[in-house]
Amino acid sequence: MFLFLTVIQAIIAAALVGVVLMQRSEGGGLGIGSGGSPGGLMSARGAADFLTRTTKWLAVLFVGLAIVIGGVAVNTTSGGEFDTSLDRTVAPANPDGGLNAPVVDTPAPTGTATASPQGNDPLAGVAQ
Repeated sequence: MFLFLTVIQAIIAAALVGVVLMQRSEGGGLGIGSGGSPGGLMSARGAADFLTRTTKWLAVLFVGLAIVIGGVAVNTTSGGEFDTSLDRTVAPANPDGGLNAPVVDTPAPTGTATASPQGNDPLAGVAQ
């Protein structure tokens, strides 16, 4: 179903691009030439009205089908549930919420020229 709707969407998109390119712009565009019968549907005015209406309905179909495809994609991939695979919440290590967790002071690696006098604790000496 999803693949079928995607193919229909591609056909509508190609038709929409083609119809828009056929319309006469101020610069002339790729539009319909000035030839043809002076009256009827395919006159310059009749062709412009036809292309304008066709563009409108193709755009409505394109947007409507995009919404339908989005709904089908959500229902087929996740079964209607939220994806929580990127949830980065970590349970606290202490039962009190980690507020009074002990600070572990790790010794500086040997061979380094700069070592702070309080160890590796960046908050050492900060008043609490």
